[in-house]
Amino acid sequence: MTLANQIAIVTGAASGIGRATAQALAEAGARVVVADIDAEGGERTAAALRDQGRQATFVRVDMTDPASIEQFAARVQTEVGAVDVLVNAAGWGRTAPFIDGTPDFWNKVIALNFVGPMQLAKALLPAMMERKRGRIVNVASDAGRVGSLGETVYSGAKGGLIAFTKSLARETARYGIHVNCVCPGPTDTPLMNAVPDKVKEALVKAIPLRRLGQPEEVARAIVFFAGEGASYVTGQVLSVSGGLTMAG
Repeated sequence: MTLANQIAIVTGAASGIGRATAQALAEAGARVVVADIDAEGGERTAAALRDQGRQATFVRVDMTDPASIEQFAARVQTEVGAVDVLVNAAGWGRTAPFIDGTPDFWNKVIALNFVGPMQLAKALLPAMMERKRGRIVNVASDAGRVGSLGETVYSGAKGGLIAFTKSLARETARYGIHVNCVCPGPTDTPLMNAVPDKVKEALVKAIPLRRLGQPEEVARAIVFFAGEGASYVTGQVLSVSGGLTMAG
């Protein structure tokens, strides 16, 4: 599969699944826009790709700030070009009882995991619709499919992203735009590093494949949706969870 001459945005690309996805898309031939609030990490990702002879540019964006998202979309389309692939991989959460949550925390989780991806998609859609082509891949979570203890608001936001994916796929299919969703299960990322060892051990025991996923394994599913292998696929949700949620 090749994505030569295509421009792909990956949010959250400074680390974890986003960084692995930027790498995989670049290897497939895409010119990658590395997007993240972490300027140092984002520049590092883009520089590493360029060192490999790939095409990569870092552009900072705060996915919780509507003005930042609008400015980001305008800059990319002006300075880099028409976007072929959008991967909404930025995400964040914190494990805590719902009853201990605050509106400020809820709003941040919902903005980053749900509202921000919607706004970025809306900013890029007009050009995709005019060109009658485009791929949007939203990275949700199996927490949004089956729930997750201590991640109630995060689960709700990711569940909203899943529903948004399906509805947007229906609206944009007539324009040749494909919208799909990848739901990672427990994955070995910086966010997972903050999880207590006992919790991680319990997760591994519950996963049929008996291990955490690797960011590169999630990235492969994302790249599938971005390429011609998924030319007749839209509105779908693919779990990459080692079998943890096969019955969900």
